[in-house]
Amino acid sequence: MCGIVGIVGREAVATRLVDALKRLEYRGYDSAGVATIDGGRLDRRRAEGKLVNLERKLAETPLPGTIGIAHTRWATHGAPTEANAHPHFVDGVAVVHNGIIENFSEIKDELTAGGAVFATQTDTEIVAQLLAKLRRDGFGRREAMHKMLKRVTGAYALAVIFEDDPSTIMAARSGPPLAIGYGDGEMFLGSDAIALSPFTNEISYLIDGDWAVIGRDGAHIFDLDGNPVERPRQVSQAASYMIDKGNHRHFMEKEIYEQPEVISRALASYVDFLAGRIRPVAGPIDFAVVPGLAISACGTAYLAGLVGKYWFERYARLPVEIDVASEFRYREIPLNPASAALFISQSGETADTLASLRYCREAGLKIGAVVNVRESTIARESDAVFPILAGPEIGVASTKAFTCQLSVLASLAISAGRARGTISEAEEKELVRHLSEMPRIMSRVLNTIQPTIEQLARELAKCRDVLYLGRGTSYPLAMEGALKLKEISYIHAEGYAAGELKHGPIALIDENMPVIVIAPHDRFFEKTVSNMQEVAARGGRIIFITDTRGAAASKLATMATIVMPDVDELITPMIYSLPIQLLAYHTAVFMGTDVDQPRNLAKSVTVE
Repeated sequence: MCGIVGIVGREAVATRLVDALKRLEYRGYDSAGVATIDGGRLDRRRAEGKLVNLERKLAETPLPGTIGIAHTRWATHGAPTEANAHPHFVDGVAVVHNGIIENFSEIKDELTAGGAVFATQTDTEIVAQLLAKLRRDGFGRREAMHKMLKRVTGAYALAVIFEDDPSTIMAARSGPPLAIGYGDGEMFLGSDAIALSPFTNEISYLIDGDWAVIGRDGAHIFDLDGNPVERPRQVSQAASYMIDKGNHRHFMEKEIYEQPEVISRALASYVDFLAGRIRPVAGPIDFAVVPGLAISACGTAYLAGLVGKYWFERYARLPVEIDVASEFRYREIPLNPASAALFISQSGETADTLASLRYCREAGLKIGAVVNVRESTIARESDAVFPILAGPEIGVASTKAFTCQLSVLASLAISAGRARGTISEAEEKELVRHLSEMPRIMSRVLNTIQPTIEQLARELAKCRDVLYLGRGTSYPLAMEGALKLKEISYIHAEGYAAGELKHGPIALIDENMPVIVIAPHDRFFEKTVSNMQEVAARGGRIIFITDTRGAAASKLATMATIVMPDVDELITPMIYSLPIQLLAYHTAVFMGTDVDQPRNLAKSVTVE
């Protein structure tokens, strides 16, 4: 979603603001802008499209000033035009905003009736208009800010500068994340720690309802009632990561090839390889006694949770209720307070997932968070945090975060099985052995399958529709494969349980329809092959992803067979993620789409 950066500095800030925005590009955006105060005057530069367009404008017409705010916009209200790009100016007030002001229409009608003239189609402009009106009515800057926050409802992260105060940024948070960074005679503001990492690693996170007055020497933070509050400073780990593509064409490609390394790091935190066991899960969630588990997430994280459901139910005999977060809390599920809930989110800021977490919190459940950002809101509001340790994921289409989520969920499911007595010590050692082999096997797969994948991708790039099929844990993997392909190549794709083929999707099969079948030689293999025969009988072009035993057992003619190593059923979801990720990636490359920042998508969805 939108990205916010602010600097109260000692030297010109425009270039530094844009550099910080580049670190937020992974969130997705369609326009950008920067505003500063210089010589008692607000000025700004805005541009549609990518940050290079904004940089070009700044090169042509530099923007001086030692205080400024900047923004990358993902359009919600109003088209992604320069006129709708942030910052918005009204009578000496400049505003940038991430989120949605839910009562903007009501406030806009009131302000219009009072003579206000709106220059944009955005909901954000009402914040600037309301602040300007309050200033005209005689209120000071802090009073105006506080009154405005009392008036607006919705989800927002805000940064505001006033033309008559060239030394202060005001900020507020209700929903989307916002962090304050502490420097030496300088202060910073950003949507996440990654944006601030070039400047400082000492940060404080605002919580919902907080607003702050940030000057060169520090920050004063208040709650929504105007009472001063303290928020702990912490050292962020974001600065330790290098955000660059290395020798790869795209961040997505780099992140695909990083998976053996990051999964090794993730597993090392959960697995004692020497003892052949999962490290005991400490904390308030006792898997030995909980009667059930609720899992909720969005997008790829939801599909990771769906695989996790198979594991928890198989290895720990623990019933799991799972739904996408945007539906979860609205179903009014009768939750048992003795149960536990797991919420999965790469960013830890996903609005729907956070709302579902709070729903479970109100019901009295213990909360666990499977997140990539330890300092995130979901992590901070959970009883137990299970970090996936994937490092920053810049490509919008999740790859390494997905497989790290799966690795952590597998570890937790095995731990739950031991705690509940449903798997023996010997079985645990065997499962841990398979986990320990996974990074090596992933490296081997990545080093061998690319030529086959590239050849297939050239053919897929000519198609309009693709079907993915799988059974067991390969079913959510089929949905993930379809999601990846449509996310970055814009080819329509659907993932189905192979057993559902005869219940509708088979009507789509013809000689033009590629059908990607994910079928390791497991306990579901024979039934999946039967479904393949139904596809072949109708002229469908089969792309078969299987292992050496599966390739030998199946005698069907295929468009192509991608042969994977023979591995245990536990780790097939992680291993088989690689070909579906690479297939989507290379198809998108051949089609010439923006792989890392596909149209209409955002990395971190911080509004419902």
